[in-house]
Amino acid sequence: MGWFSRGVVVPVLRLSGAIGMAAPLRPGLSIATLAGPIEKAFSMSRAKSVAVVINSPGGSPVQSSLLFRRLRQLAEEKEKKLYVFCEDVAASGGYYVAVAGDEIYADASSIVGSIGVISASFGLDRAIEKLGISRRVYTAGANKGALDPFQPEKPEDVERLKAVQRNVHDVFIGVVKDRRGGRLKGPDAELFSGAFWSAADALDLGLIDGISDVRTKMREVHGEDVRLRLVPIERGWLASRLRRLPSIFGGSDGASGEGLAFADDLVSAVEIRALWSRFGL
Repeated sequence: MGWFSRGVVVPVLRLSGAIGMAAPLRPGLSIATLAGPIEKAFSMSRAKSVAVVINSPGGSPVQSSLLFRRLRQLAEEKEKKLYVFCEDVAASGGYYVAVAGDEIYADASSIVGSIGVISASFGLDRAIEKLGISRRVYTAGANKGALDPFQPEKPEDVERLKAVQRNVHDVFIGVVKDRRGGRLKGPDAELFSGAFWSAADALDLGLIDGISDVRTKMREVHGEDVRLRLVPIERGWLASRLRRLPSIFGGSDGASGEGLAFADDLVSAVEIRALWSRFGL
């Protein structure tokens, strides 16, 4: 082949983390942070393939939809085939983004699916009552205080929330059916129950197209000389700069600002950790 042999360059976009869920100074996966890298992935090579590697337990349905649509728009505009590879987990919003792929692959141990909608909270009204604390809420709008965790739950508020969830779920189902079409093999009641599966079961159900990884599959498609080029994603620049600024609360060493940022990040970390833990990770 000689010194001048050059294989096809396939851009690889790696999407790892919760979708849309983050502290203000630590953005998660969103169209705001990924629009540029997605554009670059479809423009940096003349190859007819783009690979996206997903490792996400989901998150914001809106951001999942926006990422899905941008990937599909560029794949069609640039006339390129989009290959998606699931790593540890591509579930809920992670799977929503994955169905942008023309073909979806997963590792044998990947977790795939969770086509559903969830909302979780705590009821703290009895706890504050025992502590002798009264909750005072004033609103303009009869439903403005709906689902306040410090007030008793109202059946009409729960039904309203479930109606919203059903609408969001229907959109998710429609996207999966449109993209996977005749490849889906299981009954709707099973596929769209919110359950998740191992890669082997996901393959049987038609949720993915095979068991493979990005390097192996791209070599099958483009030959042994294929070169994978990771598309850089820069996140957290603003956070690193702001954390170094002197505190606006009087300290010259930024201790107060760092403390607030730490507290915010801690809450965010707990929420994101809970999202991952649903899948045993």
